[in-house]
Parts: sequence; C-alpha cells; structure tokens
Amino acid sequence: MGRKGVLTKLNIKNQSIKVFVRKGFKNVTMKDICEATNLSRGGLYRYYSDTRQIFAEIINDIMNNQRDEFSEGIERHLSAKDILSNVFDRYKSEMLDSQNSLSVAIYEYFSSENEKNNEVMAQQYEKSREMWKRLLEYGIERGEFNVTDVDAVFDLIVFSYQGVRMCGTIAPIEETIPNRIIDMLKKIILKDKGV
Repeated sequence: MGRKGVLTKLNIKNQSIKVFVRKGFKNVTMKDICEATNLSRGGLYRYYSDTRQIFAEIINDIMNNQRDEFSEGIERHLSAKDILSNVFDRYKSEMLDSQNSLSVAIYEYFSSENEKNNEVMAQQYEKSREMWKRLLEYGIERGEFNVTDVDAVFDLIVFSYQGVRMCGTIAPIEETIPNRIIDMLKKIILKDKGV
C-alpha cells in the first residue's frame, strides 16, 4: 500500500474513533464512517469491509501502542511514589473525560460472543497486571509501598478506573469521585500517607 493509502487508512481510523466515542460500537454504520471521513462508500470499502474490521484495527493499534508506562521510571530508579502519582494524575483526568472515552464501544465490541475477543481481553488484562505488579513490587522493595496483596490492589485500580470511565459515558461524574478513589488507593498503597 502506498503512502496515500496508508494516510487514508489512518484518517479513516482517526475519524471512526470519534464516531465510535459518540455512538458506541453497535450503532455505527459504514454510512456514518463515510460521512465522518468524506469518503464515498466505494472509497471506504476499498480499505474496510465493515465497521467491525475498522474497530478491530483501532483496538489492535491501541493494544500494540500501549507501552509499559512504568518501566522507564523504574529503570531510571525514580521514586515509586512519584511514578504512581504521575499515573494517578492522568487517571483522574481520564476518568473525568467521558466525552473522549471508547469505553462503551469497547464493551459492546468485546461483549459479542467471540472467543477471540475473550482471548484479546484476557491478554490485555494480563499485560496491565504485569505492568502494575512490577511497579508495586518496585515500590515495596524501595520501602515506599505497604502493599500486601499486589493482585488485589491491581484489581482495585483497574476496575475502579474502568468503572468510572464507563459510568461517565452515561452520567456526569463529579470531580470529587475520581479524587476520592485516587486518595483511597494512595492510602492503601503508600507507606507515607501524606501524598
């Protein structure tokens, strides 16, 4: 595929993300994507056969581009507390930004009965768990964290974060909610309660 084709596919995916954020996964049609990209139906079908294929590529891109956001800080021997605070600051802003969340679309896409979908979600969960486990163990080793059950703390983090993001797509989330969640997580994790 030439440069123009690569750029067209990138534009299709970028514009489709906006449509999926707004309408979820199930309610998006190829006509919606045509309108968002200003492509004819033939132009769009040259690259994608259906919305499922577009969304699958978007999800694949997200998962392939997800980096282990803790490794660099750990390798540089930064404070575990600082690494944690940085990611929690980002989580707070993302929990409040339901307008740009693919949470509903992702839920709809992965809730369809498809064994491959289950496998992809399990892989994503495990990748996130390993990333968080490394940070939590690093903080314990440095004497900054008092975590006793790394897996339970990871579950609290990921499901609190995802739950608020999902709820935020159907009802407004007050800023106090992510603040309370993050503050409680810090109380559970950090030895020094003054964050």
